[in-house]
Amino acid sequence: MSAYVLEVVDVAIHYGGVKALDGVALTLEKGQIRGLIGPNGAGKSTVIDAITGRRPLTRGSVRLAGEDVSHLGAVERRKRGLSRSFQRTSIFGGMGVRKQVELASHLMGVADSAADADAVLRELDLAQFGNLLAEDLGYGEQRRLDLALALVGRPQLLMLDEPMAGLSVKESHDLARHLQALTARWEVSVLLVEHDMDVVFGISDAVTVFELGRVIADGAPAQVRADPRVREAYLGSAA
Repeated sequence: MSAYVLEVVDVAIHYGGVKALDGVALTLEKGQIRGLIGPNGAGKSTVIDAITGRRPLTRGSVRLAGEDVSHLGAVERRKRGLSRSFQRTSIFGGMGVRKQVELASHLMGVADSAADADAVLRELDLAQFGNLLAEDLGYGEQRRLDLALALVGRPQLLMLDEPMAGLSVKESHDLARHLQALTARWEVSVLLVEHDMDVVFGISDAVTVFELGRVIADGAPAQVRADPRVREAYLGSAA
């Protein structure tokens, strides 16, 4: 069995002469958080689409716990434990909080969807809102509900595309704290695309930097933060 939950090997996505991704390689260990940073258009969301099966590969492979899933669609990869959230929430505003989490669990084929929903809601401090409509939650709670929907069935790998978008500083830190707790208690591995550098460098075990579809830096947060090219291009005085 592979030591990695995720292995991305020489992945490329080309559209004619445009190289959206070109030779991307990265790994993710069990219970690890890896942050992905880079300017808009660098390829961060595209690599998540490639990993989750939403875009076909020009070359390369994606392995989940040692299994090559490159030929599988997004639904099949989700059933194998690869989940994701999007920049915009996928919650149903007019549906009860607990009801939609339990429904998502049922659709995933979880035998005891009620228990699964309860566990996820407790983990994200949403249990007290179970009888409310999702539209009646604050935006921070709605983002956590979106995360809850991605966590039903206890996936082994969670892909998050800007989960802090639109949140206040306090809400961002609260969500970051929940992510860290998840990796510790549930041993979920997280691939995190996020523009909030404080969050990325504060909770990530490793950081990968993209530019024009390629990886230009990769390593421990302190190592990446100290890279002159990264500091100049993306971090500026915040580094």
